[in-house]
This record gives sequence, C-alpha cells and structure tokens, in this order.
Amino acid sequence: MLFDHQAAQKHEPFELLSPEPILTISNVGFHSGGDILKDINLSIMPRETLAIAGPNGAGKSTLLGIMSGLIEPTSGEVTLFGQNLSEMPAKERARKIAVVNQHDQTDLRLTVWDYVSLGRLPLRQVASPQTHQQIISNALEATNITALKDKEMGLLSGGERQRAHIARALAQEPALLFLDEPTNHLDPEAKGKMLSLIADLGISVVTILHELALIPLFASHLAILHQGKLRSSGPVDECLTPELVRDVFAVDLLTLAHPDQARPVYALDIPVVRKTFS
Repeated sequence: MLFDHQAAQKHEPFELLSPEPILTISNVGFHSGGDILKDINLSIMPRETLAIAGPNGAGKSTLLGIMSGLIEPTSGEVTLFGQNLSEMPAKERARKIAVVNQHDQTDLRLTVWDYVSLGRLPLRQVASPQTHQQIISNALEATNITALKDKEMGLLSGGERQRAHIARALAQEPALLFLDEPTNHLDPEAKGKMLSLIADLGISVVTILHELALIPLFASHLAILHQGKLRSSGPVDECLTPELVRDVFAVDLLTLAHPDQARPVYALDIPVVRKTFS
C-alpha cells in the first residue's frame, strides 16, 4: 500500500488501527432557496470505497462538497478523525483529504511530473526533497503514468489526464480521496481501467458515479440520494436492489449470468420511446 496517511502518523500497521470511522456526517442539511440536503447521516471507514448515486438534482455534488470541506453545511456536523471539519485549518485538511473535481483547471503546459508534484505543496515543509521525489514517483507508478512524466498535460488523452489528476491527489498522501464523476467522458475500456485503479488504491475513497451497473464492480459501499434525502446506504449488495432502483431511477436493474465467468453482469433496462414516421 503506497498511501496510508493515518498509519504513517501512528507508526503502526493499518490493520491494527482501531476500526473507527475516518469521517462522520451527522444530521447534515444544506439549504439554498430550499432544501437541497436533509438530515444526512453517513460514516466512512478505513479502506472503504463509497459510491454516491442518485438522479440529477438529488444533491450528490453538494454532499461531496460538504464531505470534503469545500461547502459549509447549514445544519449538522462533519467530523474528520473526530475533529470538526469546519474548524480544521485548510492546510491540515489538505494533508488528510484530496479532491479530484470534474472540472479541475490545469495549466496544459505543465509536464505530468510538474503537475503531480503540485500535490506535495501542503507537505513541502514536513518532508525532505528525497521523500517528495519518491512519493511523486510512487503516485505516477500507482496510476500507471510513469512513462508520461515528461509529457505536457495538454498532450494527454482524457483517460491519461484523469489518471494524472488522481496521481496529483495521491501525492498529497491523503487518508480520504474524493472523486466527482471520475469516469465522465471516458470510453468503455478507459472506464474499466479507471475503476480498477480506484478499487486498488488502498485508501478510503468517495466517488460520485452515475452508471449504476458499474458500481458493484468496484465499490464496497453505496449511498443513494433522492430529492435531497438519503434513501439507502450500506454494502452495495444490500442497497442496489431492483426495487429501490426502480423507485428512485424509474428503470429496471437486471442481474444476468456472465457467459464465461462465474460472476453476475449488471444492466439497466432503460425505456426508449421511438417515434414512427409515415
């Protein structure tokens, strides 16, 4: 495991740490001209991969912003390692939380190495130059873009650029990584590689994902939002039920047998109304 901020702080193996939540959300609400989120309660455990799903306008991005400390809730409390997130200095928060947004702005003239090294800024005074170099190298290796380190960001494909964004976040050595639609605009093969990468990071991850059929392939837990309320949360196989999907998303979730492997395949039966012309 390359990135384990909490274990590094405590100088003991991650497995021996007390199984306490990393982040806890208690009765959180957000109001802006109406209720966007209402009475949300969630907790994130070590090494948990949580997918947040819900229809458009359900409050997913707002919840992600509140959990990562970028948005202040109007009610309730968010705690990170037992400390109120809103009272935590930005530099300290950046040493524990990393965020990859859909619309991250990047100077496309930067090389991949220089871009990823930006993740070390919150930690530049707490480690040696050799340590910084090693952690940047680790981040590039973890995201499989070491061969691209001298390439300009503007010359990368969409999937390569998304990997660079995650590498920059990993260079922060976060205990908790937030991702907003990491597979957006990626082709099917790139989506598979991206989700495989996320599943293998070895740290706690929270990600928004629209494609329900992909969630069981990589996430351990799921939170489903609907009209600003948490409709279901817990292990994926307990939350992602055909009944709940039909009720919240108005589509049918199908579980099929893989033709060649001993595992299920998930698909959505989406109604399409076609016009006929005479």
